Amino acid sequence: MTVAKLIDTTLCIGCKACEVACQEWNDQEYTLGTFGGTYQTMPDLAHNFWNLIKFNEMERDGGTSWLMSKYQCMHCAEAGCLAACPAPGAIVARPNGTIDFVQDNCIGCGYCITGCPFDVPRLSPTTKKVYKCSLCSDRTAVGLEPACIKTCPTNCLTFGERDELVRIAEARSTELKADGFPDAGVYNPQGVGGTNVLYVLKHASEPEQYGLPKDPHIPLSVSLWKGPMKWLGTLMFWGTILGTFLHFVIYGPQDPSKHGHPEKEDEPRDRA
Repeated sequence: MTVAKLIDTTLCIGCKACEVACQEWNDQEYTLGTFGGTYQTMPDLAHNFWNLIKFNEMERDGGTSWLMSKYQCMHCAEAGCLAACPAPGAIVARPNGTIDFVQDNCIGCGYCITGCPFDVPRLSPTTKKVYKCSLCSDRTAVGLEPACIKTCPTNCLTFGERDELVRIAEARSTELKADGFPDAGVYNPQGVGGTNVLYVLKHASEPEQYGLPKDPHIPLSVSLWKGPMKWLGTLMFWGTILGTFLHFVIYGPQDPSKHGHPEKEDEPRDRA
């Protein structure tokens, strides 16, 4: 069964309880942000801060509105981080759809960071390993819901079977349209094969206002490197081996006696 997290941004009150629950469950060190004219805890995600409520203040319809959204790893069906990673076993796709990092196998190259179209993974300057939200894989493996879901006081967050959550999200967007939000919809970008973190947005045609990319895709450089360039390199390698073997079969081994050697110059004679 593929599991997912549904985030109904229309119910988020910005209480940050999910941030605290994430920090506590994952035994993260206390992180102190700096006030920069926003109510956000941190300006962005960090290697020791995997779950961030973004406070997006927007001017709409002659007034100010808050478009708050919970930001973390999206657990993509076609994960750019997994496609870019060169270290076997460092990033794994769990049977339930979770994309998990195994730090013991991480080599700290950072390729997963460039491969993620959502700019989520973060490299620790101390351990030289990369970290992100694991969707509480240790909890979900034993039938528990993620810590952030458990603590949400407004039912903004829901965890369960992905197909059922898609149905719930679509029904919720239909309700919002009937309530006067014609642009309401579900954020489930197909450029990455869909995500296992789904959003209900009042303004689904403008996900950027929630801090979400409009049409995320795996970067072309990663697709080329792990696709045509990888196969081309493999072809050139085996072509070289085959060419060397055919040369040996056709011409045989080299005979050093058939190759002339420059005669040594006469050594200078001693002058009397």
